[in-house]
Amino acid sequence: MAPFEALKMAREKSLDLVEISPNAVPPVCKIQDYGKYLYEKDKSDRAARKKQKVIVIKEVKFSVTVDEHDYVTKKNMAVRFLHDGDKVKASLRFKGRQMAHRDLGYKIINRLILDIGDAGLVEFMPRMEGTTLHAILAPSKKAEQQQQAAPAAPKKAAPAPAAPAPVAATSAPETAPVADPVVASTDAVTVEA
Repeated sequence: MAPFEALKMAREKSLDLVEISPNAVPPVCKIQDYGKYLYEKDKSDRAARKKQKVIVIKEVKFSVTVDEHDYVTKKNMAVRFLHDGDKVKASLRFKGRQMAHRDLGYKIINRLILDIGDAGLVEFMPRMEGTTLHAILAPSKKAEQQQQAAPAAPKKAAPAPAAPAPVAATSAPETAPVADPVVASTDAVTVEA
């Protein structure tokens, strides 16, 4: 259909001629209310943005002289970030004479990669950029599936506390039975009766 005929039809219906796909040959147009078209387009764009996954890179910083407990704490943080679906940048900065011992930095980063195991995959192997050694880890498919399965599973409600047992109408004995004392020792024991 010729463009002037389409415009004429749109004016007769008190609507607009909206170009849907300008790159097509010939361009595709639709007769509809332009305000409604903008509203629907904005609505679909918002839905698409909502479904997009924003990639967040969390950084865990180490030093060449990291102590064992600090290393374990930072490793656990990296694992938690990976389980949450975020990427992790493990970086190690060399200061001064530490540049002479780059092998220590590589050992720390490679140890982290091995310790993380199935929680993450190495996206970029350890590499030097200036005085910083870094590697980027991405969450593994298993970790992502576990994360998606966890919110889907219904949370169980805490069991209600049981009602207290009714008190019996019988009276208690006047004297309670006395148990023999038990001593955990190898020494001689005297029992009083």
